[in-house]
Order: sequence, then structure tokens, then C-alpha cells
Amino acid sequence: MAYKISETSCVACGTCIDECPVEAISAGDVYVIDPSKCIDCGTCAGVCPSEAIAPEE
Repeated sequence: MAYKISETSCVACGTCIDECPVEAISAGDVYVIDPSKCIDCGTCAGVCPSEAIAPEE
């Protein structure tokens, strides 16, 4: 199961992108996690100041 960034909560601050050990996060107006690269470590969710990242349901 991969993590997902909420489009409504993401403020594109860039904090998560530097924390991802497998470079699964892409920058943009809203950041996106590539589920095929995500290793489900949760590091990104732990550093997100807007709590926009959560495990996919």
C-alpha cells in the first residue's frame, strides 16, 4: 500500500520531497507520490506540516 497526497490539503511546500528515500514524490502545484515507487515507509507523512499525506485506502 502506498501513501497519497491530498489535493485539497497539499500546499506544495516541498518538505516531503527531500525526505523520500526512493524519490517517489514529484513536484507541482500539488505534489504527487508515484505508487509504483513508494515503499510505504511513511517518512513523508511524518514531516508534512499540513498533514496532507496518508496511506491509500
